[in-house]
Amino acid sequence: MTVFLTGFPGFLGSALIDRLLDRDRRVACLVQPKYREDAERRAAELVGDERGDDPADDRKDRIDLYEGDITEPDLGLDAADRDRLQDAVEEVFHLAAVYDLGVSRSVGEAVNVRGTEHVLDFAESIGDLRRFQYVSTCYVSGRHDGVFAESDLDVGQTFNNHYEATKFEAEVAVQARMDEGLPTTIYRPAIVVGDSRTGETEKYDGPYYLVHFLLEQPGFAALPRTPGADDCEVNVVPREYVVDAIDHLSALSRSEGEVYQLCDPNPPTVAEMTAAFAEATDTRVLSVPAPKGPTKRALSLGPVRRWTGIEPAVIDYFDHPTRYVGATARKHLAGSGIEPPPFGSYVETLVEFVREHPEIGSDARV
Repeated sequence: MTVFLTGFPGFLGSALIDRLLDRDRRVACLVQPKYREDAERRAAELVGDERGDDPADDRKDRIDLYEGDITEPDLGLDAADRDRLQDAVEEVFHLAAVYDLGVSRSVGEAVNVRGTEHVLDFAESIGDLRRFQYVSTCYVSGRHDGVFAESDLDVGQTFNNHYEATKFEAEVAVQARMDEGLPTTIYRPAIVVGDSRTGETEKYDGPYYLVHFLLEQPGFAALPRTPGADDCEVNVVPREYVVDAIDHLSALSRSEGEVYQLCDPNPPTVAEMTAAFAEATDTRVLSVPAPKGPTKRALSLGPVRRWTGIEPAVIDYFDHPTRYVGATARKHLAGSGIEPPPFGSYVETLVEFVREHPEIGSDARV
């Protein structure tokens, strides 16, 4: 089977390709020209001699790179490549998106919304499509007040930022095609952090802004505590859980038509996460009550932003009113051994990776 995948050589896409190769799939990756060298290097790592594979193994012959761009009609593919893929592909994994809380409306709409619509058009043009596998996010919930379930989507919510809004619009488009008969499975990860065993990650954003800030302080840090922070949950899951879950669920026949929320059933609160990071960075934290609006405005000021390194949009998650449940995901993963580890069990691993890899930034692939 040939699988068509967007989002390579990104964080999740790279890990997922490794699993698909283990399942004897041929993987055709859509790669933006500016990431061609990165993609070639990553593909070589996935099939390289250091893996210790049998020389007879054909992994190296099963990754094909196609230059294109999801923001363009026909994915920017030339006619010959498009025809070849339409004849060969049986499954599509769409992971490409802008994962950036500060993304502009225009970029989010171009990549997350129109890009997804273009990939959907491509999937519908495949004559023998078995499945369209789409990676969304739990945060299509926006600021829904209360529990957000896998069966929920449009509940009249408002949104914290353009990232959430455009991912919501993209999933609306995916579910519309699913309702029209496109065989689809949707995955909604919570906030994805590094591997719980190694700490490895591609960029530092979300909770990592807090880690960086604490590491830069001389053993003591004052942090704003906005109203609601003590009760607000921060739902994070490590990369390997998300990849393991997608790998397992995507192979199930009963996953067609399902929406899976890949979330932590027992997430820490903002206060608990802050305390865990403070302990792991050996930093004493003084929580200072502060109103949300002025705190965001202060972080938007150039000197404050450069000092703290914190994206102002993160403050919206200090009083995020939504709780996530993933009953269907847990049910369909039962017996597989795949479940998110408790945040406290790997927080030190995340922090240690940041200490050892200061060269990694917070910029998203666009």
